[in-house]
Amino acid sequence: MTDMKPPQSRFRVAHLNPRQPTEFTLAPDAATRQALAAELGLLDLPKLRFAGRIQAVAQDAWQVTGALKARVVQPCVVTLAPVTTDLEEPVHRVFSPHVSAPEGDEIEMPDDELEPLGPFIDLAAIMAEELSLALPLYPRAKGAELDTPETPDAEEPTRKPFAGLADLLKDSKKPQ
Repeated sequence: MTDMKPPQSRFRVAHLNPRQPTEFTLAPDAATRQALAAELGLLDLPKLRFAGRIQAVAQDAWQVTGALKARVVQPCVVTLAPVTTDLEEPVHRVFSPHVSAPEGDEIEMPDDELEPLGPFIDLAAIMAEELSLALPLYPRAKGAELDTPETPDAEEPTRKPFAGLADLLKDSKKPQ
């Protein structure tokens, strides 16, 4: 039996070939998917795959393009029943040495696709971030509906707190 080397998820920028794109495919094993599911608050993450390429752009920047495919199981926001969702998201990031990490209490948010370039490009981190951004915020099981409060009947008089204000103002302007 031969030992298969797991796919590389961190690439040292200095070792990337600027003239040729570097293809990658990440398909985490069950234990890694379960750990990521627990971190993201998912019930299950039965399928996860991130594939694409890293290539040089401009003078000294690197771009990561690819596609994220996943099947996630989340609790329904109404019934807490499991809701399965298939996700397919395009991924595009540009890493530039001319971008610095934001600092301070109040910062202006930079471009979503432009990130600071460090010594490594971590594809597993990109995959986890893109997955968390692609998750449905309010997953709902089929047929699950929120109980809406009943609307008051038209026959019932509605309370109008300022109804008598005009009369009070008229009375206050009359000379006494």
